[in-house]
Amino acid sequence: MEPASLSKAGLAKAGPKPLDAAGLKRVRARGRMRLRLYVFLAGLDSLLLILSFVAAGWIRFNDLTDRHAFILGNIFLIVYLVAALNLHAYSVTILEKPVRAAKSAIQALALAAVIVMGLAFFLKVGAEISRLTLAMGAGMAGASIATARLLVASNIKKAFGETPYSVVTIHDEVHDGAGTSRVYVNGHPLRLEPGEYLDPARQEPEMYDRLANILQGADRAVIFCPPERRLPWTQVLKGACVQGEIVAPELRAFSALGISSVGGSPTLVVSHGPLGLADRIVKRLLDLTVAGSGLLILSPLLLLVALLIKLDTPGPVFFVQPRIGEGNKMFNVLKFRSMRTDLGDMRGERSTGRDDDRITRVGRILRKTSIDELPQLINVLRGDMSIVGPRPHAVGSRAADKLFWEIDERYWHRHRIKPGLTGLAQIRGYRGATEVERDLMDRLQSDLEYVNHWSIWRDLKIILLTAKVLFHRNAF
Repeated sequence: MEPASLSKAGLAKAGPKPLDAAGLKRVRARGRMRLRLYVFLAGLDSLLLILSFVAAGWIRFNDLTDRHAFILGNIFLIVYLVAALNLHAYSVTILEKPVRAAKSAIQALALAAVIVMGLAFFLKVGAEISRLTLAMGAGMAGASIATARLLVASNIKKAFGETPYSVVTIHDEVHDGAGTSRVYVNGHPLRLEPGEYLDPARQEPEMYDRLANILQGADRAVIFCPPERRLPWTQVLKGACVQGEIVAPELRAFSALGISSVGGSPTLVVSHGPLGLADRIVKRLLDLTVAGSGLLILSPLLLLVALLIKLDTPGPVFFVQPRIGEGNKMFNVLKFRSMRTDLGDMRGERSTGRDDDRITRVGRILRKTSIDELPQLINVLRGDMSIVGPRPHAVGSRAADKLFWEIDERYWHRHRIKPGLTGLAQIRGYRGATEVERDLMDRLQSDLEYVNHWSIWRDLKIILLTAKVLFHRNAF
């Protein structure tokens, strides 16, 4: 799909030649193509779901014609289709995003399963339903439908030779009181006859009809126009039966995430809150499980390290330093002390070097193996940190003699989630001293990617891959 931020220069070069009448007719036919795709998907979902329940009946009762499994499958199918429609499982979005297509089907199946079980309870027919058949049928249906949707959504363009959606981009330009219009459909220029200027300020049925013909079958209409003409275009698009968008380049600086309102006044949504409640619960359970198990299993090693530190140099076992945590709130991070007490750096203004004279003999081994970080499992249990997240930095951390936030103002954005023992930047090898600005930027990009696209599956993957980078050439 063409992005709304497509530049004028890019549009001017798009397409080898203007669309003729036949080409425009093909574009309009995409709406009918999408409808056929929705019907095909619904039919495919229905077939796979019924076959899944028939197979479940055969596995459970050794009977391919088991009547109860067939009836249960049909009831489940009706509820599933209603749930799928309500969850927009048949929409243009799922045609362009294979993973979302599969996810929407699984969500509809899960909702259908809950509804069917609820109906069975309230109608007091639960004893007549085989729970094993229901579980196997729903499970096989979920796996087969999700796989089928991934394949369909990934091969739509290959199968049909074109995308099933269309974007109309209109450039409304006014020079010296005279207006011109340039129109593009999916990036291809569309010729307008002389005098066919699209002027939203002219309340003329002919102009509205001309625009309606251009937008017929379109999924989005994106308007580039001077600021003073945005309101007239807004009024026109509200009755055009299409998703209308007005390009406002000056809003780019806000990186707005959406539109909301307060007291009837519109507002720009520029940041999100923490993870949703369900995601926070899952992530916290993972943290407690890994941190609790880790402390229990590693307790002999931790006691041995504490003893070695006390025997090596005078001073405390732990190094406690203020770090920047979730929501930019400060907390005290725990580490095994690896430096001489009299040469400590509480603000972290000096990066640790490869031959740093502050590091003790035991400390060098601890840092090389990342064992010095293990006390942060206690921080995880306290709730200050997570197992996976952006690494917490000291308040005086610098790169190229600049504080981290002086290099990139997005630095503060990484604190929307709890800091972690390990993270995406670490498994990519971004460790060690930050001597130049690039050292910080590589880590920041990884941190922002993690924060903006968090999932529990990525956390598990990062935990597994961390074992590969415990011994790293930049760990010193």
